[in-house]
Amino acid sequence: MSKLRVAAFSLSVDGFGAGPEQSLNDPLGKRGTELHEWFFATRTFRAMFGEEGGSDGVDEKYASAGNTGFGAFILGRNMFGPVRGDWPDESWKGWWGNNPPYHAPTFILTHYPRAPIVMEGGTTFHFVTGGIEDALEQAKAAAKGKDIKIGGGVSTVRQYLQAGLIDEMHFAIAPVVLGKGEAMFAGIDLPSLGFRIAAHEATEKATHLVLRK
Repeated sequence: MSKLRVAAFSLSVDGFGAGPEQSLNDPLGKRGTELHEWFFATRTFRAMFGEEGGSDGVDEKYASAGNTGFGAFILGRNMFGPVRGDWPDESWKGWWGNNPPYHAPTFILTHYPRAPIVMEGGTTFHFVTGGIEDALEQAKAAAKGKDIKIGGGVSTVRQYLQAGLIDEMHFAIAPVVLGKGEAMFAGIDLPSLGFRIAAHEATEKATHLVLRK
């Protein structure tokens, strides 16, 4: 049976999952890339761009587990791009070029309908206007028994958390203090939602925490 998971999601020490002022030049917000230094050095990240090498060890273990084997993905509208409001045209097809890293059906939460976009490598973007539960039902059908990953952003993870729909979460806590941005846990009581720390490992670049119900 499919599980809904958050995996390889980077946070700052003060709990921010992205910096402020997302833009074309700063898709992760100001200083947002600093949260992902642990991931950029891994073999998994380099392989996404057809490159060899990269680190092994604990960071690679979590990078690989967080980016392979999923049957479907769910993304918030802001994770797909900087366009706000109604779609002005069909030109924007995501941040990733013609071959996005998902390689599976990917469901975008939005208030504005749009036809699916078939990309290279097995990714098809589906635009869901019926809310988080509708997106999850469609993702489960598409995943065919495999797990589903919430790829972000922070607001999307928070919505699924507050609805009690997430089964497992892996966060990589980077040794970075942002001070402001998108806060993951503000107003959320994880123990009351049933989450406990299931595993934790630290490296030079991140502390990896796995929370399960």
